[in-house]
Amino acid sequence: MNLQQLRYLNEIVRRDLNVSDAAAALYTSQPAISKQIKLLEEELGIQIFLRNGKRIAAITEPGKGLLVIARRMLLDAENFKQYAQEFHSKDSGQLVIATTHTQARYALPPIVKQFTRRYPKVKLGLHQGTPTQIAEQVLHGEADICIATESLSLYEGLVTLPCYEWHHCVITPPDHPLSKLPELTLAALAQYPIITYDHAFSGRGKINEAFENAGLTPDIALTAIDADVIKTYVELGLGIGILAEIAFIPEREKHLCKMNARHLFKPNTTRIAIRKNEYLRAYTYDFIELFAPQLTPHVVAHAMHLSNLTED
Repeated sequence: MNLQQLRYLNEIVRRDLNVSDAAAALYTSQPAISKQIKLLEEELGIQIFLRNGKRIAAITEPGKGLLVIARRMLLDAENFKQYAQEFHSKDSGQLVIATTHTQARYALPPIVKQFTRRYPKVKLGLHQGTPTQIAEQVLHGEADICIATESLSLYEGLVTLPCYEWHHCVITPPDHPLSKLPELTLAALAQYPIITYDHAFSGRGKINEAFENAGLTPDIALTAIDADVIKTYVELGLGIGILAEIAFIPEREKHLCKMNARHLFKPNTTRIAIRKNEYLRAYTYDFIELFAPQLTPHVVAHAMHLSNLTED
């Protein structure tokens, strides 16, 4: 048994039992993977996969148990390397952040600027995607940490920590009738076409919840994953916008009117997540603290420790 065989096992399952896709992802051939999996089965005396001819049809129950152990071993092997690198190349390496558009565009730029100045030898990567996509990237080791508002706490394999709370605002073209109201109401918003986030993004659930609780059905004319798209179509007069306050920059958005909506929609919490049992480099702890000063290395390490105790 070797780590390469365990990588093959893990990747086959990741690719929905498609050996060709697993081979492409690992830059090898389908026959090479198939041969190594059969050798592993012979060595262990356990059938890992059920086959329909040459095609893998399912993973067996013993195979599922082996997969859990294999993933733990692969993570330990990666932690082994990370630990060594912490000593011989303390201020160099790679850090990959997986996040949503709102965080990448509006929350992260000043943090990235500080971090790159502090660690010029660390290669920083930013991956954008849906909350589900970025969580999966961290779980599979394709990213080191992920940042989003939704869904992260639903993944058992992640340690999730709250970073900051934020609210929605309403935007309209100048001189829109809503801008003349002393205070916005949900009933007033429901009279106009609304442009806001797609269901998986930026607290959309809180928007839906507010209208449902008020017994109102909003006219959602357009949804987007990108706050800039929302602002563009509001500017064109296609509707009013509901977006994250952080995504509205007054000095840049002089052609739009922003209105307070904190009393209409519940606050949202942006969270950061790390894979359980992950060994974090010192600069990773530093990045997290730059993004959320309350998340000191001690706080993060304690949360990681507690998650390990819970898992055991």
